[in-house]
Amino acid sequence: MRFVEHLPYETEAEDHVTITMTDGVRLSARIWRPVSSDAEPVPAVVETIPYRKNDLTSTRDAIHHPYIAGHGYACVRVDLRGTGESEGVLLDEYLEQEQRDAEEVLAWVAAQPWCDGNTGMMGISWGAFAALQTAARRPPSLKAIVIASFTDNRYADDMHYLGGAMLSDNLAEAGTMFAYATCPPDPEVVGERWRGMWQERLEAARPWVLEWLRHPHRDAYWQHASLSEDYAQLQCPVLASSGWADGYSNAVTRLLAGVDVPRKGLIGPWSHKLPHLGEPGPAIGYLQEVVKWWDHWLKGIDNGVMDGPMLRTWMQESVPPSTSYEERPGRWVAEPSWPSPQIKEVVHPLRGATIVTADEEEPLPRGRTRTVQSPLSVGQFAGKWASYNAPPDLPYDQREEDGGSLVFETEPLTERVEILGSPSVDLEVSASAPVAQITARISDVAPDGRATRVTYGVLNLTHRESDEHPEPLEPGRRCHARIPLNGVAQAFPPGHRIRLSLSTSYWPLVWPAPEPALLTVHEDGAALTLPVRPTEEPDGMPQVSFGEPEGCRPPPVTRLTEPEQAWNVSRSLVDYHSALDIVKDRGLQRYEENGIEVGLRACERYTSVADDFSSLSGRSAWTMTFSRPGWDVRVETNTVLTSNADEFTVDATLDGYEGGRRVFSRTWNETVPRNLA
Repeated sequence: MRFVEHLPYETEAEDHVTITMTDGVRLSARIWRPVSSDAEPVPAVVETIPYRKNDLTSTRDAIHHPYIAGHGYACVRVDLRGTGESEGVLLDEYLEQEQRDAEEVLAWVAAQPWCDGNTGMMGISWGAFAALQTAARRPPSLKAIVIASFTDNRYADDMHYLGGAMLSDNLAEAGTMFAYATCPPDPEVVGERWRGMWQERLEAARPWVLEWLRHPHRDAYWQHASLSEDYAQLQCPVLASSGWADGYSNAVTRLLAGVDVPRKGLIGPWSHKLPHLGEPGPAIGYLQEVVKWWDHWLKGIDNGVMDGPMLRTWMQESVPPSTSYEERPGRWVAEPSWPSPQIKEVVHPLRGATIVTADEEEPLPRGRTRTVQSPLSVGQFAGKWASYNAPPDLPYDQREEDGGSLVFETEPLTERVEILGSPSVDLEVSASAPVAQITARISDVAPDGRATRVTYGVLNLTHRESDEHPEPLEPGRRCHARIPLNGVAQAFPPGHRIRLSLSTSYWPLVWPAPEPALLTVHEDGAALTLPVRPTEEPDGMPQVSFGEPEGCRPPPVTRLTEPEQAWNVSRSLVDYHSALDIVKDRGLQRYEENGIEVGLRACERYTSVADDFSSLSGRSAWTMTFSRPGWDVRVETNTVLTSNADEFTVDATLDGYEGGRRVFSRTWNETVPRNLA
């Protein structure tokens, strides 16, 4: 990244500004704005997230907020109620209270003498959710949003459920927020009130996974704050982005197709990162794109920001399997509209073990069946639902996974094939149990046999007709199932094969069904549909290019202890115990700007024994420390999720320490019925 030292506007920063809500709770904000805005008001850009502006996001914030401010904007970064230095408690994701707070923040900002009354919202992940959800409420000052790694459908495409099957990230995200929502404010910012604020957070804490387990279907809980319920709610322009290695790429194209406002989409090869910090690369000059967006929609500058294609995306080239890439080879391609008229849905029948292509000379026999009942080990090389690229968490070589799967593949390709969009699999199936699931994976198979997963999808077969009203299977009875796979842009070179793999488990990425199920796949009606894009760009299609990534230089951070990263798969051939252990330890760091020392260590562990579905266990444990001379605080959380055929069990602990002495401790031991999950 190129750090920019000179910007059009000289800026100043206020590190702790309080914004009082109508119920008296005071939120804490950091504000960067042009010095000249005292006399010449400017538009404002707001970001609201729970991840602590005073330390944990301060480096990231300092790269892009001063940069945008230096182009003539007031940037307001707010800690959500109950986080960082903001008062109150944070009880769950995306509650009505949070959205009302965001509306009040926008109204406060728009009324400030340094603001001209026009506002925008931006963010990645939670911040993007907040921007989209607030925009749907149409606050009067909000003129445009910029969002990255978000979803418009909280049930279909978030960390909780996929195709009606529960993700292990349902536990992991709950563990993350269990820790973040119980961290103390900084005494140097809020004074002696810090201990009372911290105690209030600890007392209000509860493992959020309990609430998420109670809503395994697409009910009102998930419909709340999901724009997909009514796309017409969004009335302001939106610049939306994500990455193919992220868990949120589907939302970009779905939003482009669903809303009727000025809109642009951008999807790179990235994990859960902002595009100017994108990994795997190439990262791009995203902040230049953002400033251009704000210049047009907040300042009214006619700069051609809406010219060119609706969607710009990275067409990924074939690569060997790896859990991490520094860069993904490929090229930028453009689509003038979405859905794209040049992308054709090509249906490939599944016959025997073959994906039938158009050049097959004779149809293969029909009417046969094949069966699969996967071992629980299928999925240990699946990687994370949403890659963070630290530790390396992309899927590894799929050959071992395919050994426990039903596999179909093409003959070696005679010419290059490119896909852009969401593949799907149609199957006629019958199962031996009332609850069963199926995972479909597409891989790029090189001539040497190495298999790189391209995309995947999951379906809890009780959701085959409806996510709102799932129905159990009648064992042995044949039914139709369509499995949508995550969207992707991928090129398959000549000589490679396209492989489709079907498995009845994908643990631990997906929490398995209540019991093993034998799945019978009937050839009749079985097909893979690929969204095929021409390999040659049509005449007149503009060349897509971006500037070099740039931003402001962040303040120094001193590393006091070394970080640790681990992603270890282990199996015992004595007692058949299998485990996936993940460690993400940022080490102890001192933020030199305010002298606070912060440590963060997160560990996940997923275990099972042989194919015993009652042996499943997931654990998310966090330790977060905050200190400076005279102040030393630690929060430890531990959440363990287990299950049997009938219910989930959550065992959790929360401990708070001050000066090495435990000052708070609470334990939870609760069960939740599975309800077709």
